[in-house]
Amino acid sequence: MDGDALFPTFFMTGFECSTFIWKDRQRKDYVVATGHDRHLRRDYEAVMDLGVGVVREAIRWPEVDKGGGRFDWSSVKAVQDAATECKITPIWDLCHYGLPDDCDPFSDDCRKRFTDYCRGAAEFVTGTAEPPFFFTPINEITFFSAAASDLEWMAPFAKGREDELKRALAHMAIEGAKAIREVYPGARMVHVDPIVHAVPPPDRPDLADEARDEEHRKAFEAWDMLAGRVAPELGGSPEILDIVGLNAYHYSQVQLDADKKREILGPRDPRRKPLSELLQYAWDRYKRPLIIGETSGYQDNRAEWLRMTVEESLKAINAGVDLHGICLYPFVDVPDWWSQKWAQIGIYDVVDKQQFERVPVDPYIAELRRWQKTLDQPENVEPDGYGHQWGRVQLSEVRKYAAKWREAESLPA
Repeated sequence: MDGDALFPTFFMTGFECSTFIWKDRQRKDYVVATGHDRHLRRDYEAVMDLGVGVVREAIRWPEVDKGGGRFDWSSVKAVQDAATECKITPIWDLCHYGLPDDCDPFSDDCRKRFTDYCRGAAEFVTGTAEPPFFFTPINEITFFSAAASDLEWMAPFAKGREDELKRALAHMAIEGAKAIREVYPGARMVHVDPIVHAVPPPDRPDLADEARDEEHRKAFEAWDMLAGRVAPELGGSPEILDIVGLNAYHYSQVQLDADKKREILGPRDPRRKPLSELLQYAWDRYKRPLIIGETSGYQDNRAEWLRMTVEESLKAINAGVDLHGICLYPFVDVPDWWSQKWAQIGIYDVVDKQQFERVPVDPYIAELRRWQKTLDQPENVEPDGYGHQWGRVQLSEVRKYAAKWREAESLPA
């Protein structure tokens, strides 16, 4: 990797890996629901062929934890072997909304069990692969604490305990990060959560303070705990927060109504805030390295969304934001949580739920290829070069192009 780049490529991707107990009280496993377990090698070969060298990937706590301190790492070994063969660096997601059946997140026992699990995962990963090593102890603490409490979408269905759950999950993540670094002190943590923009209804300016609180306090509270800015007794610090992953989707910008309902701001709503400004705010708040931890357009606007995301990222880089990557998430399409229909948000669509055939989304891929060529040397984006160190998009090239773009004050056609 070049200079101060944290990751081997600027563009990243990931595979949906939720393992929650849904509101129907049935456990869901989205690694299985997307066929990623069946198509693991082909999925990783497709990632490599796109010149992407970083993947957000799962260690599924409910699956590997057999209780009593016993773990089955066989599913993790399969992923690590594929990643090693395809020269891909995983960011290991250790808890993607899913806890073991008998694990109460409010209890000291659950926190200790999670800590032991994180230590075991770190021992396995660092013992079977080469550095660098990246981990996300608990995915989307802020969103998880809302979805698993008052929204009652997923376990533990702790209605009325959102703030308490957020604190408990942050404490688990802090202790988990410390356990990982007991095993490998140089391990990096990537803590992801949605970054949001909220506005009041046009006829209710009296709700502006509430919308501002949603955007500037609640959305950042988990990161603040991890950084030790809030609830320092939990043990957070800037080193624990480490790398901040900001998840940005079209539905991340909303009108917050008086009844707490959220209405998504349309793409041309003048109240929307540029992504570059949201990135700038996070950078100014923490002064920690950033990535866009998840982003994707929807159906036919995926290429357009990628174009906007990169342009806004370049604006942020030019403003001094230490942005290290954009994670196009998910790589393979996922069933919508509510309807179970394919959501059409991936780089590859899926056409059935038997064979899980992958179909490339050509306009999305073409836009990715265009940016890869723009941000790197042209000879390094030939298909035969993908997957090799010399064919990967480097952070220095991104910054170099961003500076040229600023001088020209316009993007190339």
